[in-house]
Amino acid sequence: MEIQQLYQQIKASAGVSTDTRSIKPGMVFFALKGDTFDANEFVQQAVDAGASIVVTQNAAFSNHPACFYTPDTLKTLQEVAAMRRNQLKSVVIGITGTNGKTTTKELIREALSAAGTVQSTQGNLNNHIGVPLTLLSIKDDTKFAIVEMGANHPGEIEFLCNIARPDYGIITNIGRAHLEGFGSFEGVINTKTELYKFIRENNGNIFVNEDDPLLISLSEDQNRILYGTKSLDATVANDGNPYLRCHWSYNNEKYFTEIKLTGYYNLPNLLAAIAIGLHFGADPKELNRKLSEYTPSNMRSQWMETGRNHLILDAYNANPSSMAVALRNFALLQTEKKLPVLGDMLELGSYSDDEHHVILELLTELKFTAAVLVGPEFSKFRNEFPAFLFFNDTTEARTALTKNVVNNYTVLLKGSRGIGVDGLKDIF
Repeated sequence: MEIQQLYQQIKASAGVSTDTRSIKPGMVFFALKGDTFDANEFVQQAVDAGASIVVTQNAAFSNHPACFYTPDTLKTLQEVAAMRRNQLKSVVIGITGTNGKTTTKELIREALSAAGTVQSTQGNLNNHIGVPLTLLSIKDDTKFAIVEMGANHPGEIEFLCNIARPDYGIITNIGRAHLEGFGSFEGVINTKTELYKFIRENNGNIFVNEDDPLLISLSEDQNRILYGTKSLDATVANDGNPYLRCHWSYNNEKYFTEIKLTGYYNLPNLLAAIAIGLHFGADPKELNRKLSEYTPSNMRSQWMETGRNHLILDAYNANPSSMAVALRNFALLQTEKKLPVLGDMLELGSYSDDEHHVILELLTELKFTAAVLVGPEFSKFRNEFPAFLFFNDTTEARTALTKNVVNNYTVLLKGSRGIGVDGLKDIF
C-alpha cells in the first residue's frame, strides 16, 4: 500500500487514534514510539479492537493485511496530515505564544462559530503529534480551522507551520518560558516569530495586538490586522467582580461582554477573539452571546466556589511572565483575605534561581503578608523570606495545610503542571 492509498483509507475511516484504549471499530491506529512508551508493542491489540488499519514500524507486522508498515510511524503521520492540509478548503488560523494560547484558541473558536463551522485543536494537542492529529480530524465542510502550535525548542514552530500551512496567524504574546530549551529570551522570540515568517513568505495575514509593543515591532514588515483596546474602544469594568467584564464598540454600537474567566490579563485574549470573529463576518451580537456563554474547564483562570473559600485555579502551567501577571491581577482583587499558593516554574535551566527570586520579591512588593510556596526551587529562598511558608513538595504542603485549614479566603493556585498544586484544591 502506498502512502496516498493510506491517506484515502484515513479519509474513509471512523477517525484516527494513537491510544489503544480509545480505539473504536473502523478507526486508523498510529503506533507511535515515545521516550517512555512504544505503541508498536500493542499492534495486535489494536487489530483486535477493530482498527481498520494499524500504521506501525514493528517489522513483525510488515506483511500483516491490517497493517501499514513504515520505518517511521510519526513521519508517516505528519506526511498524511500535510496531504490532508493541502486538500482542505478551510481558512486555517495558526496560533502560538508564550501564554494564553489555549484560552485564546477556545475564545476564537466561540467567536468564529457565529460566522460558520469551526474546528480547533482539542485541549492543548499542539506539538509535532497533536498538530497532525488536529489536521486529520478536520471535516470537509469546516469553514474555519484553528491550529494551536506550541514549542520549547528552536525551529519547532517553523516545522509545524510547514505541516499546517496557516493562512492567518496570531502570536498571543512572547514571554520568558522554556528558557532551558530556547537558551535565552531571544531564542523564544526567534522561535515564536517563525509563525510570522511563514505567513509573510506565503502572503498571508497576521493578527497583532496593538497594545503589545514587542509584537508591533516584530511585525512591521507584515500584512497585519491590528486589534486591541484602541481598535475596539475597549475598557475593563473593574468593580470587584472576579470575572473579566469588558465594554467594547464596533460600528458605533456599544457591547458588553462578561466572560467566565478571571484576570485582566485575559483581556488581550478576549479582544483577539472579538476582532477575528468580526473580521470574518460574525454578527457582533451573536459573537458576544457565544463568548459570554464560554466556561473554562481546564485549570486556566477558573473561578471556583468551595463553600469555605473562593479559588482561582490557574495551575495548568506557569512561567515567569504568567506568574507575574497572575499575582498582579490577584493583588487587585477587592477582597481582604488573599492567599497565593504557588508551585515552582519548571524548564528555566540556569535562569531558575533568578526567576523564582523575582517572584518572591514581587509577592513582597505587592504586600502579600502570607503565601505558600511549593517546590525545591522556591524553597531555596526560605530563609530570605521568613514571612512565607515553604514546602518541598505537595505532600509536605498537604500535611501542613490540612492541619491549618483556612476559611473565607480567596486562594490563587498557580504553578507548573509538574509540581501539581492543583491537587491541593480540595484542602480549600
